[in-house]
Amino acid sequence: MQLNTPALCRLGAFALLIAGPTPALAYMGPGLGLGAIGSALGIVGAVLLAIVSVVWYPFKRMVRRMRGGAVAPANGQRSTPQS
Repeated sequence: MQLNTPALCRLGAFALLIAGPTPALAYMGPGLGLGAIGSALGIVGAVLLAIVSVVWYPFKRMVRRMRGGAVAPANGQRSTPQS
């Protein structure tokens, strides 16, 4: 079976009709909309906070080193001031 241009157009139109959205015929109240917006903002905020937290700590250490301040050791122990 060889597809010529009219047959290919009909097949494409049929695929678009099948893939098109169908009405849900359901009521979406304001609570559902606000909940969806809140969830989306929460996910975006969590991703942004994760990115900032990964970038902030090395940046803070770099600024502290440039200023000449003491940098905490990597093993988590506190450094004691030398007399």
